[in-house]
Amino acid sequence: MKRILLSLLTLATSLYTAKSAEQPRQLPQWLEKAVIYQVYPASFQDSDGNGIGDLKGIESRLDYIKSIGVNTIWLSPIFDSEFFDGGYDITDFYKVDPRYGTNTQLVELVEKVHEKGMRIFMDLVAGHTSDQHPWFKQSQEADRNLQHSDYYIWTDSKDVKPKNFVTPIGGEREGNYLKNFFDCQPALNYGYANPDPNHPWEQPVDAPGPQAVRQELKNIISFWMDKGMDGFRVDMAHSLIKNDKNHVETIKLWREVQDWFAGKYPEGAFVSEWGEPTKSIKGGHFHIDFIFHIGRQGYTSLFYNTDKKQTDRICYFEKEGRGQVKKFIDMYRTEYANNRGLGYLSIPTSNHDIWRLRNDRRDDYDQLKTAMTFLLTMPGIPTIYYGDEIGMRYIFGLPNVEGSVLKSRNRAGCRTPMQWNQDLNKGFSTADPSKLYIAQDPAADAPTVINQDKDPESLLNYVRALLRLRSSSDALGNSGEWEFISDTDQPYPMVYTRTAGKERYVIAINPSAKKVSAEFTSLKANGAEVVISANDKVTYKCAKGRNTMDKVTLAPVSAAVIRLK
Repeated sequence: MKRILLSLLTLATSLYTAKSAEQPRQLPQWLEKAVIYQVYPASFQDSDGNGIGDLKGIESRLDYIKSIGVNTIWLSPIFDSEFFDGGYDITDFYKVDPRYGTNTQLVELVEKVHEKGMRIFMDLVAGHTSDQHPWFKQSQEADRNLQHSDYYIWTDSKDVKPKNFVTPIGGEREGNYLKNFFDCQPALNYGYANPDPNHPWEQPVDAPGPQAVRQELKNIISFWMDKGMDGFRVDMAHSLIKNDKNHVETIKLWREVQDWFAGKYPEGAFVSEWGEPTKSIKGGHFHIDFIFHIGRQGYTSLFYNTDKKQTDRICYFEKEGRGQVKKFIDMYRTEYANNRGLGYLSIPTSNHDIWRLRNDRRDDYDQLKTAMTFLLTMPGIPTIYYGDEIGMRYIFGLPNVEGSVLKSRNRAGCRTPMQWNQDLNKGFSTADPSKLYIAQDPAADAPTVINQDKDPESLLNYVRALLRLRSSSDALGNSGEWEFISDTDQPYPMVYTRTAGKERYVIAINPSAKKVSAEFTSLKANGAEVVISANDKVTYKCAKGRNTMDKVTLAPVSAAVIRLK
């Protein structure tokens, strides 16, 4: 009888736990209105004339950042680094690199950000270090029982060299180490989900080494949160535990870290570079995950198709009008439904690793306004990459700068210095142009903040208008309801609704160079008003009489935010 009662109790507990896991969890309230602005520190503003951006430069531009309508800054890595990979090869997680300033200057920046009513994230590179990091240097010593001996993954012999293992230069340890990306980025040892007993270097996740690394991760988080940071964007969050099919153990790791974090810093937040929100948010308890070029497929079909089967890179946001939305919408519907109330999706305008929104296939302001209308009216938390708000171009053909060329991708083209005004180096730096971190856009019509700030029709002011409307509206806000209402088999225009209570908006998007229309089941409105549009030639006809269909018509390369009455 006791055994039966115990089994029933266990079953009841399991059912309750499963049911509870599906319930919305407590999220920091400020995320409800969050809009993120990513700053690549080396390229944003140079305050000391050496050609490289720094913390004081960022501090001097806070009023501008706030003027866009954003309220949360994400800083790409600023830790002490060898800069073989643009700061993602770290030598000290507890120290700001001197090129950017000091720890004290970072704390001062955080305080200034808070004074202006904004928040700030750091970039947390959790998966690897530089091979010049003191932890790695110690792990290379012959004695394998030192504090950091098992912080990395080492074979027992240099004769054993599996895929992605590297033979070290220097050191007395017999063996090869696992890298994550470049050879100079040894992978931290979070363990293996399914260690092979024939591979002694594959330690289980509960081994002392992986557990020590997990604790070190928490120590780094606490160090910076205690100095006022508001959270972290986690680089390659899905990649920590090795041989982890479906990320089962990685999800467990992050749930442990996030639940610890929530208890200690309830107003802090975590953004994952994962691209699979059902794993990162629902599973790992992250607050935000990006819908972008890794993880679930769909984003690239909108902005820059990298499908090897499509040699001409057809994508949706191009004038040719040959794109499709089905892949994106099918994916997005699933992720949206799975994660509502648990966290936020974020569709970035671009970032430091991919093409900018403006490139050779999308190079005029009507196109950019149309794309921004989509990006800034979708649910979740918007993320703007610095300079996208003025239409900075992706610059092709730049030389390799601190590891910017990665296989076929040249990331220097999306990391060029911010363009502020018509002064030397467009206001970024007083250095000789040859000394700039990366060369700037050489075009005579390169956009600048000062020119667009004065122009009521500029992309910058269009972005500001969209974000003002978003911040004033529950329906258009981060948690407003979303429904795709046009036909995925007729991709132009793309039409969806945003609603909250009685407040209703229709958003219609037409990147193509053709006039297009869409009909859909009547939304039973008494009228419709175009609130914001990338082109004035937009009409919305509400169903009348026996007609059960509403109809929206858009001019070529246009978009509209339409309020229903």
